[in-house]
Amino acid sequence: MSAAYYGDEAPIAALATDGAQGALDLIRVSGKGSPELFAPCFSRREKLQRSGGNVLIHGWIRDSGGAPLDEVMLSVFRSPRSYTGEDALDISCHGGGRAARSILKRLRELGFRDALRGEFTFRAFMHGKLDLTRCEAVMELVSSKTELSLKKAAGRLSGLLYAEIKEIKELLLEALTGTELLLDYSEDDGALSGASGLPGREAAEAALLRLEALAASYARERLCQEGALIVIAGRPNAGKSSLFNYLLREDRSIVTEIPGTTRDWIEAWVSIGGIPVRLADTAGFRNPRDQVEQQGIERSRELIARSDLTLYLVDGSEGMGESDRDFLRSLGCMAHNGGKAVSQGEVPVLVVWNKIDKAKPPSGPQEEMIGISAKTGEGIAELEKAVIAALSSEAGNEDAAPGIAAERQKLLVDRAIASLTEALAFADTGGPLDLAAPLLRDSVDALGEISGEVSTADILDAMFSRFCVGK
Repeated sequence: MSAAYYGDEAPIAALATDGAQGALDLIRVSGKGSPELFAPCFSRREKLQRSGGNVLIHGWIRDSGGAPLDEVMLSVFRSPRSYTGEDALDISCHGGGRAARSILKRLRELGFRDALRGEFTFRAFMHGKLDLTRCEAVMELVSSKTELSLKKAAGRLSGLLYAEIKEIKELLLEALTGTELLLDYSEDDGALSGASGLPGREAAEAALLRLEALAASYARERLCQEGALIVIAGRPNAGKSSLFNYLLREDRSIVTEIPGTTRDWIEAWVSIGGIPVRLADTAGFRNPRDQVEQQGIERSRELIARSDLTLYLVDGSEGMGESDRDFLRSLGCMAHNGGKAVSQGEVPVLVVWNKIDKAKPPSGPQEEMIGISAKTGEGIAELEKAVIAALSSEAGNEDAAPGIAAERQKLLVDRAIASLTEALAFADTGGPLDLAAPLLRDSVDALGEISGEVSTADILDAMFSRFCVGK
């Protein structure tokens, strides 16, 4: 048997659920004539073969000897009215994984092959059911960690990003068409390098502004999809574990009055303002008393170096000590002001005064800190706002304009910006339009690659191979 590959027309099948304990599992089948290929193992064979699309049929799947395997519901789809654009079945069987595995084995006997990663979505793209921005949104939707990331992915799946790309491309085509017409009908090529400006310049400049807005959205959108690593650091007994537990709304870290209880870092996912955050509670920083504590402190420092943001807790009952200042200096953070993240090195830091239920933080331009009580919850809301602002000024804005979340999209938007900027620069210096036109064309092509109007097999294989099986 030849190796499977994206783009062949073989009938495919895959488990679309995770096979864990549950009421139902779902098996997805797609390919030309797939209901008829499946029919020999189904108890209501003639009913299935005569059925149109978008119908449900109840029955039994039988093994090669006619013995029942499982009682199922078939959702029947006929081309082109299906997810993939092909004939397709969704088989709802009993959950737990065992029934699904038996059915998949039977499907292989009938001539279905195992679907590749993302192959159903790949076929949806190839049959014009989805563009590439929607395809990528499918995977974003599946991997969303918060309601905000889910909402943003759903917006892209609904076509918001595709519509924005299409409108920008139309602006670029206006400028490109005018430029190429002028080139085609000019009788004096020499005149093109002189007084003539870039036709459709206003449209080109409008396109550039919208492309730059898309490029700027990337950090915000990736933050919402992938999340951020936030490390809680400070001296022993500063309240790090208490803050960790409060933000999680559960007791994960051991909290005692004994300094140095946390010997290694622990982590958990939490949503802060809709941003998925991998929150880490670290060992307290002090002169280690044994080798185990020394290793815990070293691991904590390594984690801080990789973090998107560090919350440094000052024990309000003792105040800011020289060891606190030494640690902040070691991070390259020499000052803190107004609860804003300060990073004169490579580690963004928010300095937090804990235990305001016992002592208020000092005031002054160099000593102003975010005051909280990890015990009572006072000031936590203000801390969360500061965290959101430090990570991304727009990350929590649910009404933000369409944005890009995939690295592939960002690279192509950057390419479109670079080509368009160079074309406008040619016009500014009175350069020849026959050099500006290819740059405008490249900008249009870059946008075409984002939506998939311009694509290659290598690009598609690389993209869809990152999907999960069953999508």
